Amino acid sequence: MRILSGLLAVIPAKDVAVEAVGPISVRVHRPVWSDRPLPALLWIHGGGYVIGSAAQDDAVCRRFAEKLGIVVAAVEYRLAPEHQFPVPLHDCYDALAWLARQRYVDPTRVAVGGASAGGGLAAALALLTHERGDLQLAFQLLSYPMLDDRTAARADVDESGFRLWNQKANRFGWQAYAGCLPGSVGVSRLAAPARYDDLSGLPPAWIGVGTLDLFYQEDISYAGRLVSAGVECELDVVPGAFHGFDVVRPKAGASQAFRSAQVAALSAALLATD
Repeated sequence: MRILSGLLAVIPAKDVAVEAVGPISVRVHRPVWSDRPLPALLWIHGGGYVIGSAAQDDAVCRRFAEKLGIVVAAVEYRLAPEHQFPVPLHDCYDALAWLARQRYVDPTRVAVGGASAGGGLAAALALLTHERGDLQLAFQLLSYPMLDDRTAARADVDESGFRLWNQKANRFGWQAYAGCLPGSVGVSRLAAPARYDDLSGLPPAWIGVGTLDLFYQEDISYAGRLVSAGVECELDVVPGAFHGFDVVRPKAGASQAFRSAQVAALSAALLATD
């Protein structure tokens, strides 16, 4: 986990409202004040399910809010191993339900999104929301999502080109979150969305991942399964990009294009009726 510590520095933000939602909190970014409800995004931070905070993504959330004129709420879900599955996922669900109830949010235009483990939680949240049927999601934005514990059980992975996240970290994260060995029968399909059999009926998705990311194969596979299930899915593959490349090298052309693609995908999903 040491390899990520330098990326998780938090810069105080004066324009963020912190709201309590039961035992957790959300950081709310509202770029404009409107007399009509706005589209919204629930953002879920990464960190392998075991580290990180909502505040680390203030810049990401502010960019979405300002560029799109939407409400963005980042959830401070509880972390493993102290809080194993399903606690973090249920925290995210509670935050989503809270967001959809706010008077300044249009509940018919709410998306979920996240990066790495946050992307995995966003995918799982889309599945859980579909199962329960009491909330309607418009979109899921998944940046190099952590979807499949079985990747951590593989012995044939070539890690020579990886940065920031490797098999050792992956095994630790999955075991801490799922509470059992990665690849074992005890891992829930809602903990690891790649295990979910039927992906039909889910909201449209955007999935972005680099070719030098440990999650490349599982993300490509999940995107293909979404399409096969009749779910609209845009796949953005970045040649030569490693895990978290857009955070480490934010000024690189590939990173700027990646962020632009995210904004475009959210705009098409949430603002098309404006």
